[in-house]
Amino acid sequence: MSKGVAITGMGIISAIGNNVVENYNSLIEGRKGISRVSKIETILQDSIMVGEIDYTNQELEQLLGLDPSNNYSRTALLGAVAAREAFQDANISDDDTYKTGLVSATSVGGMDMTEKYYYDYLESDEHRKYIEGHHAGDSTQKIASLLGIDQSLVTTISTACSSAANAIMFGARLIKTGKLDRVIVGGTDCLSKFTINGFNTLMILSDTYSTPFDEDRKGLNLGEAAAFLVLESEEVVKKENKKVLGYVLGYGNANDAFHQTASSENGDGATLSMQKALEVAGLDPKDIDYINAHGTATGNNDLSEGRAIIRVFGDKVPEFSSTKAYTGHTLAAAGAIEAVFSILALQNNVIYPNLNFKTPMKEFTLIPETTLKEKDLNTVLSNSLGFGGNCSTIIFSNRP
Repeated sequence: MSKGVAITGMGIISAIGNNVVENYNSLIEGRKGISRVSKIETILQDSIMVGEIDYTNQELEQLLGLDPSNNYSRTALLGAVAAREAFQDANISDDDTYKTGLVSATSVGGMDMTEKYYYDYLESDEHRKYIEGHHAGDSTQKIASLLGIDQSLVTTISTACSSAANAIMFGARLIKTGKLDRVIVGGTDCLSKFTINGFNTLMILSDTYSTPFDEDRKGLNLGEAAAFLVLESEEVVKKENKKVLGYVLGYGNANDAFHQTASSENGDGATLSMQKALEVAGLDPKDIDYINAHGTATGNNDLSEGRAIIRVFGDKVPEFSSTKAYTGHTLAAAGAIEAVFSILALQNNVIYPNLNFKTPMKEFTLIPETTLKEKDLNTVLSNSLGFGGNCSTIIFSNRP
């Protein structure tokens, strides 16, 4: 049996595109989706930059063919769009021949709607339907119902910014252990006042475009997005003669238990997660061709992750970059967004530029790739580092 788990479908919606093709075109053209807040009423409207998706909720409902009386949150709407694209890309029929599951990640859940109507609940019944959609599992269940797999294994992961990476890891393990034949994995998060205010309280939001790994970085741009991948066993791929987009070759998760909202300055958690992923993949550090860094452009993350990369790769660090200057930091969806980007990099043999970078950090000599670069790629390592020290790494490959 091969070591890797096949990826047979992908779907994505983000601030730089409404599907896989649009996202890839934006990446290679250096087109970022960061702007001032326009779709949420917030006192920070003119003082921060975010990555918003163009579609309104009503347009998303029409896109999905939903009845106007639905109680979908924006998180559920975005997730349903991306999951449906992945399902169609994998050419999955409605039959129940294979054991199928869904592992979806979110941190915001349905909060965008419950916070919007919070003061109305005691005065009117009109918007109380959104209370049922508040919890994290609601968006997952709605996606499962839309795909027709709600009678299968359906579960939700919420581990802050590593959530979707952990969903991919869990899905791969379910297939490798024979529990399931096929798993749709990914994550979805929309922008909300809760997250905007929370990150503002931490004083890590930027009032301009984010600058990952730059000495003068001011903080992150929040973003909203959803992405899903279809993972299938080797047996299903062979039996159905499925196209394979890439493979999940390795994965690792570790917790540095350093702080509720910060990573250790020496990158203990990220170091362990990368080492574990390499071990699972059966690779040495020299075998990694490109690192898709977490790279949030906060003072803590870039220092911690940079030091972790040096600890793992020594003086032979492969080309690396962060794509968050394109999309914003999409929280629980980030690991899935960047999984799609990693597979696209492998398919097209390209390394994306780390936008907005100017000045190297004083703590080390690491410099991210700043221009679009063509390079033969066999492996991409992608980091997702979450609050609470929850660090996850996935290694993608173009062969099992």
